[in-house]
Amino acid sequence: MPILSLQSVSKSFGALKVTDTVSFDLAAGEALGIIGPNGAGKSTLFNLITGNVRPDQGLVLLDGNDITNQTAMQRCAAGIGRSFQIPQPFGNLTVYENLLVAARFGGAISAQDAPAHCMEILHRTGLATHAEKKSGGLPLLQRKRLELARAMATKPRLILLDEIAGGLTEGECHELVATIRQIHAEGTAIIWIEHVLHALNSVVTRLMVLNFGKMLMIGAPDQVMAAKEVREIYLGIEA
Repeated sequence: MPILSLQSVSKSFGALKVTDTVSFDLAAGEALGIIGPNGAGKSTLFNLITGNVRPDQGLVLLDGNDITNQTAMQRCAAGIGRSFQIPQPFGNLTVYENLLVAARFGGAISAQDAPAHCMEILHRTGLATHAEKKSGGLPLLQRKRLELARAMATKPRLILLDEIAGGLTEGECHELVATIRQIHAEGTAIIWIEHVLHALNSVVTRLMVLNFGKMLMIGAPDQVMAAKEVREIYLGIEA
């Protein structure tokens, strides 16, 4: 049974249809990449999966159970974590405190177990030396790592990553990808929106292309990137 299924999910804002009858299944432990031009509806699709936005029609299923009308908090508790394209930490809290909030309130981890759980994640994401720093003053790479760490603190079975490699140097991107690959290798399912294609394709096993809210194509990354429609619409190359 897929960990996640979308069945003919659609969403409009006024006259603009930003998600148009999107359907796909995600296997447990799978890594799926999503690409598409700006305005293609990628972040809205994430919001529909996490419950920040409700669809106008269609179903969202987690482990075969209908979660379409569940809140974002309910979905987080059920095992869906996410990062945001623009890091949004609690700036006046330390890095450790940010994780503690996520673990206690997002993952419902006990007060007794949460500190050790958070420290383990800080070590895994390369943030242990920044644990007592105020998160609002972190450089971009560490804020990106904190987004990933906060998602992990909720003990998700599925993590949604929204352009987490954007704005990083080549070396920083390499470090972040190594962490994401480790998380995936441990069995966590991943859906990753990204414009840094070499980073994305080093992790994902399938690639989806969105354009004007519609799913244009889904399949093996090399086949998708070689397709004429993708080169013309996403890459801007006349094939």
